[in-house]
Amino acid sequence: MYKEHSVCNRIYNIREFKTTDIVKRLGILTPKNIHLRNFPIDTPHAIFNATGIKENDIVEVYARIITGYYMYISAIVKIEILLDDILSGMVSNTHYSAEIVIKPDVKQDIYGCEDPRAFTLDNEQYMIYTGRTIWYFNPVVRKERTLPVLAYKNKDLWEKICVFVHDEKFRENVISDKDSILVKIDDKLLLLHRPHVILRDGTESHLCTVSEFDVNILERIKNKKDKKHTLDEVVIKNPTIIMKESEFEVKIGWGTPPVELSKNKYIMLLHGVDKYIEAYRAFAALFEYRKDEGFVPIAITKEYIFEPKEIYEIYGDRPYVVFPCGLIKINKNELLIIYGAADYFTGFGLLRIDDLLSILDKGNLE
Repeated sequence: MYKEHSVCNRIYNIREFKTTDIVKRLGILTPKNIHLRNFPIDTPHAIFNATGIKENDIVEVYARIITGYYMYISAIVKIEILLDDILSGMVSNTHYSAEIVIKPDVKQDIYGCEDPRAFTLDNEQYMIYTGRTIWYFNPVVRKERTLPVLAYKNKDLWEKICVFVHDEKFRENVISDKDSILVKIDDKLLLLHRPHVILRDGTESHLCTVSEFDVNILERIKNKKDKKHTLDEVVIKNPTIIMKESEFEVKIGWGTPPVELSKNKYIMLLHGVDKYIEAYRAFAALFEYRKDEGFVPIAITKEYIFEPKEIYEIYGDRPYVVFPCGLIKINKNELLIIYGAADYFTGFGLLRIDDLLSILDKGNLE
């Protein structure tokens, strides 16, 4: 079903269950900070698991919101925030207007649009989010409960253009697929995604995989005509397993879009969930794209570098969670992290690149 990269076992053996937290907290957005200008309810019940794109001195924050707890169905809002507000800590004390830009309306996301990752490719803005499909609550059908949905910004509107699915012969084995990101390198388009699969021996696993596509696929799917209440499917073929949960975890997943540090070298955050209290923490990896091997990590932080410690990260709708979905390079040595805190708040943190590289040096994989 999948091929496994040789680095996978090295990562499994090198990682440790401990944390060196190097993230400076900058403040949070709460539901009370937000006014929904295009929805009858003034404020959401929760705003979390956010991503962002920096445009000059403004960060366009895209966050997951909940407006009702009955089925916990999510939409995605856009909030424009001055970078200085975030860096100065003023974001926690400022009121912002928000607009719902992506809502559930097709069978691949009808029960919710979750956990966006926003990024820019060829000067165009894209977003991948997790769609809760029509089968999400179906107790009989245990397949494709979530799938990666791709949208792009067409002028001022976000348009959904496709959903990524596995090859037909494997689709019955895919319980869900999420935590997805697109990366363009040279003439390749890489999909980073995290399928939860039933393996041949009947066991289940969460696999951080990478699949490659011809870069021209983007224009082809954008030019297709919309279908009513469904999306065109792009078939994932020959995904490669890069890493999987360690012995102390129940699952891991891709976290933030990668940030390019130098030619074909990228840094990004991932998340892991421990098997003891199922807390969400983050670790980091340095990746390199090689034509003969693809997108592979060349160093990894042995320990987590970010874990719940503030009260708003420990207590909320889902206790003990930091869930990074956004990573933005704001100057030569600093990265802005945008993350979900306890499935209730949107948090902002600052990460020094030299501090991170120092820890990554200890987890060299070559």
